[in-house]
Amino acid sequence: MKKFSIAMLSMVLAGSMLLTGCGGSKTADSSSDAQDSTTSTSADGGTLRMGTNATFPPYEFVGDDGNVQGIDVDIAAAIADKLGMKLEVTDMEFDSLIPALQSDTVDVALAGMTVTPDRQENVDFSDSYAKGVQVIIVKDGSDIASPDDLEGKNIGVQTGTTGDIYCTGDYGQEHVKQFNNGPLAVAALVNDQIDCVVIDQEPAKNYVAANSGLKILDTAYADEDYAIAIKKGNTELLDKVNGALKELEGDGTLQSIVDKYISADSAAQ
Repeated sequence: MKKFSIAMLSMVLAGSMLLTGCGGSKTADSSSDAQDSTTSTSADGGTLRMGTNATFPPYEFVGDDGNVQGIDVDIAAAIADKLGMKLEVTDMEFDSLIPALQSDTVDVALAGMTVTPDRQENVDFSDSYAKGVQVIIVKDGSDIASPDDLEGKNIGVQTGTTGDIYCTGDYGQEHVKQFNNGPLAVAALVNDQIDCVVIDQEPAKNYVAANSGLKILDTAYADEDYAIAIKKGNTELLDKVNGALKELEGDGTLQSIVDKYISADSAAQ
């Protein structure tokens, strides 16, 4: 796999997903003092409402204190700080994120969300802030050694994610088992109900570490770009978010956030 580095936080890709849903909702506030910034907004002093799905460590997860945390939360907090705003985080099902944007329930969605053409029809995306990799989890001793071996297999995915989209398109709905979140898919694999799980690399590492007898295949299923989803047509907020992202990349904040959660050793495979 590719090493997670500052190159993966490049802002040059403005186009090209959603992860699992932990049931119920949790809300956490992240406040910070306003900073002088060229990305100041008419909403200064207001609240930036972030929607996420906190079952995607290290991008978003519920910490021991019960609050949602992770790479995406820290990035959103840094953006809110640049805009002189307070961050409010709401945890919801992954496939509820785009409807929440469309109904103005939240302002931005960060959930390791991949930019896809279908999603671009419904929301606008910021510049890419990270790259993701879809990987395949199998049990030790599995006869699946690469994506070429998935034909005819029972594949577990998280509902609404790009893993779901890709596998359904490639192998047909009859071979894809959808789960509400990654841990449920992995549990089904452990219990021999499915043959493999296709999911994002970083949470895959956590799931494999927590379940003996599982491994991640060396060959990636797909590479993709993560970006911030914003209600379609809200160009004012989109421009401000992109401006803040550019500043955060330039001053090293983005890389420091990644380094906080992903060590160089663990990022390389």
